[in-house]
Amino acid sequence: MPRRLALSATRFAALCVVTSAALALATHAQDVPVAVISKEESSFKFIVKSSIPVAGTFEKWDATLTFMSPDVTTAVLDIRIQADSVNTGSGLKDKTMKGKDYFDVKHDPLITFHSTKITQTGPVTFDVDGDFTIHGVTKSEKLTLVLIVKDKEEAEVKGTMFFDRKDYGMSKNIPFVTVVDRIEVIDDLKVKKVSGPPLVFKQ
Repeated sequence: MPRRLALSATRFAALCVVTSAALALATHAQDVPVAVISKEESSFKFIVKSSIPVAGTFEKWDATLTFMSPDVTTAVLDIRIQADSVNTGSGLKDKTMKGKDYFDVKHDPLITFHSTKITQTGPVTFDVDGDFTIHGVTKSEKLTLVLIVKDKEEAEVKGTMFFDRKDYGMSKNIPFVTVVDRIEVIDDLKVKKVSGPPLVFKQ
């Protein structure tokens, strides 16, 4: 076979492989639900029980919910929070929480959660096991979710997670404030399905 013809045949074969892969991905994308989380309507908060109540929000974060199939339990939840965006309404508390004894934002700028398993525990409730990272330490934690369906395309997902701050190397108190070890994290996510088949829930 002439060299030019052989090269053309090789390029054609490569093009066929790429095209087939693209078509397969496109077909798969049509087979699974695609959802987006509205940042403008969602929030991440935390509550710390202490001698003086401490509560706050994170102003900068990203979250994605990716479905592997219509089965709702095949979803993967990824959360990335900018630790230095903490806002308690107090400059002193914010400075302390950003410091090395808590978030240590200079060395560990992100607080993350990556789900590893989702279990439907009731008609609208879920347990989400995942890897939680804060202050440079990663451990397995559980996020409990409640789904509030508004219509076929939109829902509100309210979640709660508790963790022991000492497990993550955060053992100091805030100046003039005695802090308990158990921290509560609350998320309120507005989710909209933009394409794909309906989600399948356990009856």
